[in-house]
Amino acid sequence: MFSGKTPMRAALFGAAALVMASFAVPSSDVAFAASEVKVLVNSQVITSGDIAKRVNFLKLQRQKGDLNKLAKEQLVDETLKRAEVARLRMSVSTSDVDAAFGRFASSNKMSTEQLGQILEKMGVTVEHFKSYIAISMSWPRVVNARFGSSGRLSNDALVTRMTENKTKPVTTEYFLKQMVFVVPTAKRNAILKSRKAEADASRSKFPGCDQAKAFAATMRDVSVQDLGRVLAPDVPEVWKPLLEKASGNTTASVVTDRGVEYIAICSQRQVNDDVAAAAVFRAEDIGKNNAQGVSANDKKYMDELRTKAQIVYR
Repeated sequence: MFSGKTPMRAALFGAAALVMASFAVPSSDVAFAASEVKVLVNSQVITSGDIAKRVNFLKLQRQKGDLNKLAKEQLVDETLKRAEVARLRMSVSTSDVDAAFGRFASSNKMSTEQLGQILEKMGVTVEHFKSYIAISMSWPRVVNARFGSSGRLSNDALVTRMTENKTKPVTTEYFLKQMVFVVPTAKRNAILKSRKAEADASRSKFPGCDQAKAFAATMRDVSVQDLGRVLAPDVPEVWKPLLEKASGNTTASVVTDRGVEYIAICSQRQVNDDVAAAAVFRAEDIGKNNAQGVSANDKKYMDELRTKAQIVYR
């Protein structure tokens, strides 16, 4: 059973903590009827089977009310989010989702196999839960990319915050490059494993950022992206633990939609200038918003997507 005291924290999902209470679902509630199309979202199908899985998921959370309606609306939102995440190419990697799944199992004192068995037994399925995790982790990146610049503190607000705090906060400044070992979608199943091995092997040979492009040119289908100056609070969640645990001048590699990637650390130092202070304060504000629930920017974004979408209920 899941422990009622174990939350899925915002660090894992980029959202408010979700508490999974102890449960006991009758077997008759778990059985799936033959799937029928129940909702169309911009031609994307949500079936009765999808809704049944989400209803069972909501029961595990001990949600109250019209669970069928709530399940439909959650799945409509997630379908819209998934399309936007794909359009902007900002999805977290499969390995990130698997790691999050593993952390949740471990925090509930279970192996991933045991967690999977419970999810299957209760009619949620591992696939459905991992899909939920992927969207929950990816969506904050999209919202922050859209509203990050408008969310920056004004000069007056920054001066006020620094005055209140007496001293400017210190954070880490990185200069980064991104090495991308491209994997075409059509060849993903065939070559992903070998490309991962190639990326991992290249890390020990990485000559430094100044020679990064020349180094990439010696390998097949490898691109270099200059990320420039990045302050620790602005680092995407997927890269933060990897940067913190980086060995030498590169992070561990991760599998993404583009292929296999790792970050090269050109330099890093502690800074406390005005830009760094603004980044720290902005991160604190985002954290407060997440703790309080759905942010205003999140709601605004979803309202826009729903207004433009064609949603047909059957």
